[in-house]
Amino acid sequence: QSCFICYKMGATITCCQTGCDRTFHLPCAPDGQCVTQYFGAYRSFCWEHSPQQKLQPRPSQDNTCAICLGTVEDIISYKTMGCPACQDARFHRQCIQRLALHAGIGFRCPCCLNQEPFMIEMLTMGIRLSKR
Repeated sequence: QSCFICYKMGATITCCQTGCDRTFHLPCAPDGQCVTQYFGAYRSFCWEHSPQQKLQPRPSQDNTCAICLGTVEDIISYKTMGCPACQDARFHRQCIQRLALHAGIGFRCPCCLNQEPFMIEMLTMGIRLSKR
């Protein structure tokens, strides 16, 4: 199979959406904005069928990552994520992934400290957790 991201052969990950035949290499997934869920059935999605966060518009337009304090996009996207509990925290995907790997089972929103809905949402969006 040919990877739809790098176009090289040997792609073994297939989008789990019925009818989608896109395949990719696991290391190519971030470059193609693909989401792999590292829990349950370990499902993978191409950029077109990946899960999307459903967050309310923010009353404040503070476009700052809650982790690195850098600027984030105005809208929720593959690269910009938010907390489903407080609806106000925004962060870069790379920043929240780094935090998740360091925090392990104590992973929670860096702003409101919510844990369960936040962790479930991040797992669904493809953020990996360290089990240590």
